[in-house]
Amino acid sequence: MMEDKKCKSGCGSTAKHKHVDGIVCDVKNCAYHDCETECYAGKVSIGPRDASCSANTVCATFKPREL
Repeated sequence: MMEDKKCKSGCGSTAKHKHVDGIVCDVKNCAYHDCETECYAGKVSIGPRDASCSANTVCATFKPREL
């Protein structure tokens, strides 16, 4: 289930977003990060398809935070 939340000031957008339930994110320089552990991208895309272990995966949804 997704939950409504406003991002904290100084972190991400101040617009109302929904976090992606079940996703834990520690990438604080991503525009979708809430400065704790939640992702507000709406949906997340992970790849590549041919990854053989977690070290070979990346979040394709990542967007650098604008300063």
